[in-house]
Amino acid sequence: MKSRIISGVIGLLLLISIVLKGGPLLNFSVLIIGLIGLFEFDKTVRKIDIRPLVFLNYFITICLFILININAQSYIPFLLIVYFFSVMLLFVFNKNLNMNDISATVFSEIYIIFLLFHIILLNGNIMIWLIFITAWATDTFAYFTGMMFGKRKLCPNLSPKKTVEGAIGGILGSLIVTLLFAKYIGSTDFVKFTLLAVIASLFAQIGDLTASKIKRLCGVKDYGNIMPGHGGVLDRFDSILYTTPIVYYFIKLLL
Repeated sequence: MKSRIISGVIGLLLLISIVLKGGPLLNFSVLIIGLIGLFEFDKTVRKIDIRPLVFLNYFITICLFILININAQSYIPFLLIVYFFSVMLLFVFNKNLNMNDISATVFSEIYIIFLLFHIILLNGNIMIWLIFITAWATDTFAYFTGMMFGKRKLCPNLSPKKTVEGAIGGILGSLIVTLLFAKYIGSTDFVKFTLLAVIASLFAQIGDLTASKIKRLCGVKDYGNIMPGHGGVLDRFDSILYTTPIVYYFIKLLL
């Protein structure tokens, strides 16, 4: 427990410092987290004999990162076409690959990199904090609400400790913290922030359950052990992966 608390505090302070600093440091940190996430996913699914094309994903991820950072987003559709045909050609000509391998390859690139890289697109925007505070508030309030009031199991086959009461508490926590954030930045658009808080919280919890299902299918407890007591990168970012695009597109379309 002591190591879990210490590593958790260090990780939180490091993340806050990087987001506050922003700029190239934040972008590069997101890239590293994404590459580690791909590695953890690959290592996890190999336990059930699924072999994603992880090195192709590394290459495409770095190319995508470069295009975003040099403001050449118009070339991203071309990169995706190259990626698709590369995957298909390897599938056709590599007799050791099967549909599970190909599906896991594309799934991991979308699930980890596509979702995560939306953080880079919000670099320098104060609204970037909504990605993290909605996820953190959801996780924290869900944990304590579930511990104190939890009776009805939410998804016992995936995560036996999660309860309906905890899920509701997570939504309320996200709502409270998001509205406080809106007040802090001087916004009076509380209806839209309320809607964002609820949607982001729901998706944060779905993200957590998604990670739980993948790990359960593969027979592992954690994706890795990069953070003592907390598991791997994907264990810590499972909720954030889902709140990231929700916050980004909500801001772009409604705020």
